[in-house]
Amino acid sequence: MNQHPSRQPLPRAQVLAERAFSTLDRFLHIEAVSGIVLLVAAAIALIWANSSFSASYHDLWHTPFSIGIGTYVFSQSLHFWINDALMTVFFLVVGMEIRREIHEGALSNFRLAALPLAAAMGGVVAPALIYLVFNSAPPNSAGWAVPTATDIAFAVGVLALLGRSIPGNVRVFLLALAIIDDIVAVMIIAVFYSGGLDYSGLLIAALGIMMVLGLQMIGTTSAYAYVLPGAVLWIGLLQTGAHPTLAGVVLGLMTPVLPGRMKEPPLMLASEAINTFSHLNKQDASPNHLAEPVKQLKRAQRELMAPVTSVQMALHPWVAYGVMPLFALANAGVTLDGVDLAMGGTQSVLLGILLALVFGKPFGVIAASWLVVRLGWCVLPPGLSWGGISLVGLLAGIGFTMSIFIATLGLADPNLLGAAKLGVLLASLTAAIVGLSWGYLYKKRHK
Repeated sequence: MNQHPSRQPLPRAQVLAERAFSTLDRFLHIEAVSGIVLLVAAAIALIWANSSFSASYHDLWHTPFSIGIGTYVFSQSLHFWINDALMTVFFLVVGMEIRREIHEGALSNFRLAALPLAAAMGGVVAPALIYLVFNSAPPNSAGWAVPTATDIAFAVGVLALLGRSIPGNVRVFLLALAIIDDIVAVMIIAVFYSGGLDYSGLLIAALGIMMVLGLQMIGTTSAYAYVLPGAVLWIGLLQTGAHPTLAGVVLGLMTPVLPGRMKEPPLMLASEAINTFSHLNKQDASPNHLAEPVKQLKRAQRELMAPVTSVQMALHPWVAYGVMPLFALANAGVTLDGVDLAMGGTQSVLLGILLALVFGKPFGVIAASWLVVRLGWCVLPPGLSWGGISLVGLLAGIGFTMSIFIATLGLADPNLLGAAKLGVLLASLTAAIVGLSWGYLYKKRHK
């Protein structure tokens, strides 16, 4: 019988490091934390842009960054790489969330989707109409879609601050509404905020899609293999004049919702690999003999979850703590001295966005929900009362990321854009405070 050395206690430094990393991992998956990080990034941008170092803030984002091969060089500002390239990863996660909800979530059938769908549409139409009441003439009218979006990270983060006593269906309803909001926002960007289409770029985009489909047909499950086809799709959409971040949505919607086909089920493959480990351990085999079962176990681990789940889990920390805070840092820096509210149109843009998000969003969500329930098209899910729908409507007024993103696309005038960003920041902060206040009252009543 082979004798194996008894287990030795781990060094104290290693134990402390493992505890620290485990705590950090749990911390990063707390939804409220990502919202707080986003808020801190926006606050830093505002303070920086209005400090004595404001020139360095604006100069930083206009710094050119180039990539190239040989004589071909593509040079753009850091602001472009964040808004048009990194945000593609954000939209990829959005696309995968939509794909999952359509497959097995709140959007999987009409009966489940009817209430959040109606609420989301009400939350899009009402703010847009309120904005247009104050901004009916161009160029101000181009910002009509700014107050129609909901920031998922912020809204869910604020809801998480209210604790576990909030019914689970309230969170599900908020998520479903925010996801439908994102679908509408993506459609609005594609239809209203893309330039004149250059159809030659569609051929490049189609090539990227065909490459993705080809990799899926041959059973390629490694996410890294799809980087090149994704880049081709992004370049094609950029050339067409459509916003290139839509490439992320397309890839997200194409991500498989079922594990790849294998000769053996992943659990059986993992079980065989573990049995091989046990057999080799009894024989005191050389470490070189472990290579094949290790490879087999890694493959089983990769195939246990559908790509739409595993890729989204892998990207979530990078998006929540990297892409979105960086976007906030690059876009939330409104120089207050640079926004002349006495100049034509700026006051109406700011006021229109503020009223549309703070009042229009909750009114649209509550009114549309009441209407479809009154008509008998759907019923309120268990645990979701009208107080809960009111809470979701108030939190839906937190626009932030998507609203600022649409503002950068729709309003070319720097003064109008600054007023729009300021309106989004003030409205999102107000909606968060009002939502929290109502949430605490709702929580007490629910108890």
